[in-house]
Amino acid sequence: MLEQKEFGKLPDGQIINSYTLRNSHGITVKLINYGATLVSIKTPDKTGQFDEINLGFDSLPEYLAHEFYFGCIIGRVANRITHGRFNLNGKTYQLPINFIKQHHIHGGLKGFDKVVWHTEILDEVEPAIKFTYTSKEGEEGYPGNLTVDVIYTLTQYNELKIAYFATTDQPTILDLTNHAYWNLAGAGKNDILQHVLQVAADEYIVTDKDHIPSGEIRSVANSAVDFRQPTAIGAHINQLANGYDLCYVLSPANKKPRFAARISDPISGRMMEVHTNQNGLQFYTGNYLYDYKIANGRTTKKLGGFCMETQNFPDAINHANFPSPVLLPEQEYFHETVFKFGTN
Repeated sequence: MLEQKEFGKLPDGQIINSYTLRNSHGITVKLINYGATLVSIKTPDKTGQFDEINLGFDSLPEYLAHEFYFGCIIGRVANRITHGRFNLNGKTYQLPINFIKQHHIHGGLKGFDKVVWHTEILDEVEPAIKFTYTSKEGEEGYPGNLTVDVIYTLTQYNELKIAYFATTDQPTILDLTNHAYWNLAGAGKNDILQHVLQVAADEYIVTDKDHIPSGEIRSVANSAVDFRQPTAIGAHINQLANGYDLCYVLSPANKKPRFAARISDPISGRMMEVHTNQNGLQFYTGNYLYDYKIANGRTTKKLGGFCMETQNFPDAINHANFPSPVLLPEQEYFHETVFKFGTN
């Protein structure tokens, strides 16, 4: 089942619509075509009570004003690019600097999170919505005309599938992801320190204090970032300067998603698994959130939500030992991530 409604209007008068997907088990997913954004997802706890587990807003003006990238598609390149600069085929490209006045992050000043996407409803076997955006040559400094399709599907197996496709007319760099913040206890209910996390990764990307990669890939063994066995997020967080914000190195990627992580809330019993075909998993614990009004009259705070951003390694274009983010005209970019919901 899929329902379309008007969500609001942009200052220039463009109408932004919401699209609600519902499966036979009562799970609902709500999206808007501004930023191809995941606005809401409601799932049951172990007693069957539904609640909001995605941090989002009730109105369009809040999405226009906020600074946290709640639920949106990130592009052209997720995460950091050192000094906003890279070389491709002998040419140096300078991108906007929008992170600590030194670096480029999440696509720039007006990334894919801040544009209106064309929408097509795909409601045949399972409720699905396709968002399409064409990024013009030179947009935010990136080369090539790029066309991106993002398809959200809610399955009867209580999965939210996000499939990304893209083509370009000249060599460019690309790394797409969704920047949803989750709280399985319920959005605005407590922090996420009691959530139990397991990540299928033996290594992670080493970064400096500003989360800029050094190029080193290090073992997680005997460290506070080792979640190979189920561990409470809060168990070792005090060993870190300001919470978790790191990219895990997943097993070698192929076209088919494989298990990347599992996270659960012991109180509500809600559980989420992440499967992806990407090289990396950026795990972030909402370290810079603060008391902030979100949907349903609730408030979130620091450590009030976590992100599971499936993507390539940060700043990959500037590290020869990282998987290449270059997309060529004869190629099609394909990225698929599956969030599977359940209870313990």
